[in-house]
Amino acid sequence: MTTNSEGQSMGTKCRVCDGRVVEFVDLGDQPTANGFLLPHEVEGEFRFRLAVGACEDCTMVQLMEEVPQELRYHAGYRYQASGSAGHRKHFRTDAEWFLANELTGPDPFIVEIGCNDGVMLSTIAEAGIRHLGVEPSGNVADLARAKGVQVLSAFFDADTAAAVRGAHGAADVIFGANTICHIAHVESLFRGIDALLSDNGIFVFEEPYLATIIEGMAFDQIYDEHVFYFSAGSVRAMAERFGFELVHAEHIDMHGGEVRYTIARPGARTPSASLDALLAEEEAGKLSEPLTFARFGRNVERIRDDLVGLLTHLRDQGKTVVGYGAPGKSSTVTTYCGITTDLIPFVVDSTPGKQGHLLPGSHLPVRPPSAFSDAYPDYAVLFAWNHAEEIMAKEEKFRAAGGKWIRFVPEVEVL
Repeated sequence: MTTNSEGQSMGTKCRVCDGRVVEFVDLGDQPTANGFLLPHEVEGEFRFRLAVGACEDCTMVQLMEEVPQELRYHAGYRYQASGSAGHRKHFRTDAEWFLANELTGPDPFIVEIGCNDGVMLSTIAEAGIRHLGVEPSGNVADLARAKGVQVLSAFFDADTAAAVRGAHGAADVIFGANTICHIAHVESLFRGIDALLSDNGIFVFEEPYLATIIEGMAFDQIYDEHVFYFSAGSVRAMAERFGFELVHAEHIDMHGGEVRYTIARPGARTPSASLDALLAEEEAGKLSEPLTFARFGRNVERIRDDLVGLLTHLRDQGKTVVGYGAPGKSSTVTTYCGITTDLIPFVVDSTPGKQGHLLPGSHLPVRPPSAFSDAYPDYAVLFAWNHAEEIMAKEEKFRAAGGKWIRFVPEVEVL
């Protein structure tokens, strides 16, 4: 690996096309984002260099270094997709759309890659449709099973897909939500899709959108689980490389702004007008231009300095500040900004499995929501900013007591 005049890594091989990947932002040594710790586990915490680059050939944005999947997904995995009312509503709508539009033939079959706690497939199961979730994290897989969802505890790859095809037949729909961008071995992924998908089937996935991250300054969406940062252009190139066709892409209101992609076998489906519009929008906005990436890197540094400056000022003024929400992305921002308990004494989160633990990297204590309402702070940092509307509606008493919210995406501001 070589470096340019600014010390950025160059020459890393693209995971999709083997082209050269050029680094444009470095967020320093970081932990695994969902690797919540007990106090005695701090000393042995895993770290890696969290940096992102773009392929000069296919434009795919990706991590410069990756964390082995076994360290990311395991029996102690903390994230539960059903934890948000907004998520539950969204995935029920997804399931109902599949039931009405794609799972209408004789004995249809749907497979979800990374089904988590069954938030989407539980609706499919209720409808009596054949289904299978492929989920490597045993604890959340058990939560899905408790909802009546059929789950295979495994990582999805070519071998797993072949085994599923042999046991259950071809899938009419293969679905993934906030999962496909986590899979580093894309060649094996697409060999698996090829083995499992029916001739007229569709592969649908919803993922964080590169433009949301770049234009919205959502740099905290960058962490170990997100190996890739998709755009319509890079997904089209990826699909074509592995013998498929991107036929649809549309914006969805999840995690601050994601895109739902639909891939099919070449010629099986007619490409949509919304796909053409999104591709044109990306080109007009110069989404994949090196200057766009360089500007993003500079702005990330500015936000870090502004946030730390504000928190330091509030501390010096004797104000109390806590963090609200402990999603995976909170470890990116707190670790990158060097936020410690002298600036934010603790973070509150409603996920029982996170409570009593320490946030990865920064080691801020995670407490239950009662720690927030028992004695309201003067300020609360919205680490779960993508759920801002839901949180603010729930915490009206905090505002009534004089409390103020702090956001840092896309700019640092007090609300």
